Amino acid sequence: MSHMLGYAKWLEGEQLDWWHFPARASERCLLRFRGDLVRARDRGEIAPSTASIRMAAVIRFYRWLLATGLLTVPWPLWNERKVGIRLTDAFGFEHTLRVTSTDLAIPNRAVAGAIRLEDGVMPLTTEGMRQVREYVDMNASLELALMLRVGFETGLRLDSILDLKVETLERTAPDPIAPSSWYRIALGPAAKPPVRTKGGVSGMVPIPKALLSDLKAYATSTRRLKRQADAAQENRDLVFLTRFGNPYSDPEGRAVNVEMSRLRAAAVAEGIEVFRDFHFHRTRATFATLLMRAALGHLEVADAVAFVREACLHKNEATTLKYVKFIETSKAMAEAADQFTREFMGLVG
Repeated sequence: MSHMLGYAKWLEGEQLDWWHFPARASERCLLRFRGDLVRARDRGEIAPSTASIRMAAVIRFYRWLLATGLLTVPWPLWNERKVGIRLTDAFGFEHTLRVTSTDLAIPNRAVAGAIRLEDGVMPLTTEGMRQVREYVDMNASLELALMLRVGFETGLRLDSILDLKVETLERTAPDPIAPSSWYRIALGPAAKPPVRTKGGVSGMVPIPKALLSDLKAYATSTRRLKRQADAAQENRDLVFLTRFGNPYSDPEGRAVNVEMSRLRAAAVAEGIEVFRDFHFHRTRATFATLLMRAALGHLEVADAVAFVREACLHKNEATTLKYVKFIETSKAMAEAADQFTREFMGLVG
């Protein structure tokens, strides 16, 4: 249903009806939606698997519409094709499963180009992060500005940020390694109170002391207390509430994404290009990349990976290792580009 909601939002944004299937194939809603999904995948806005699953969900919806007679069109919506999937059983015997696919399906394959980090996104540069934060501080709501700051400075996913409780902030403890500037915040189902995390991973993640102080100050501010007074009893401990006292938190943060979308459009219109492909989940990739780069400057690779994995609550070490490979590859590519410039372009003496 979340994929159908994504399709519905796209239709609304494009001002199209779900039954828009004119004679010209390129103008049909399904083909245009597929093109936008592929472009979003190639820009790193969504993971390849998300693009594939979303398109498949929409195609299943239209199969149902056709089967029930709720939609009739004078021409085929797609071309059917048979695909063979080779399977191997526990005894080593192979057999082929024949399934029906369409020419609208999006293959789940890696996007050519730079290494993609978790969720298929790329980090911002330090300058890009500065531009985003400055614009958000001046033009977004205080709540969104704080959420983005938490994302950039702790690497928390949006669903974790939206599920933070005031008691969560009160139960923090000084970091044993750097108690003067960092604290530890408990997340996951084992935390008290529990805070949502991907995969139900529990742990203590670092949070800058200055950020923690600002969050505590916001939690007791008149602005938030007015929202808390309008909230249902079960939501009153949430740090972030809408102006009507409702939680921002559904698993995909739709209320936040709506404000983020409007802010992004306004920033791009003002010529701030870093916003063109900026989405909230890039804050996590930016945090993890900067943290890994700093850790590699002071620790052995194995220790740096363990440190970043704990800070980001990665379930698998392979996810953390992507950041090591990304940093190493980016450095090598930058050096290669500089050498090319010196030797072949003659731009550097």
